[in-house]
Amino acid sequence: MNTKAKIGLEGEMAAAEYLVSKGFKILCMNFRHRRSEIDIICTNDNLLVFVEVKTKSYTAFGEPEIAVDDKKATKVMEGAEQYIQETDWKGDVRFDVISIVKSKGDFTIEHFEDAFY
Repeated sequence: MNTKAKIGLEGEMAAAEYLVSKGFKILCMNFRHRRSEIDIICTNDNLLVFVEVKTKSYTAFGEPEIAVDDKKATKVMEGAEQYIQETDWKGDVRFDVISIVKSKGDFTIEHFEDAFY
């Protein structure tokens, strides 16, 4: 596994731990549908939350969350539609972004709720 993939995986695990600590229930990680991937699918209260996680080890070229552009958001929403169909979800949904910066082995986590729709 290359360094970028390793940092990404570590970030996803840190994001999942963070969400659980905030009362979210993780339903699925790395859900794939065609060319779409959703990093984390979870629930909080009666809300289904699709989470895109972006992790960087440095921010010289911008914070991680800026990598979630319109194209990425569209792909996540396409995957979400498939997951909703497969599970017959009838409640409300939300799309979040978790931005993580890993520095000296520590993670700084920012959670952006309702990041796109």
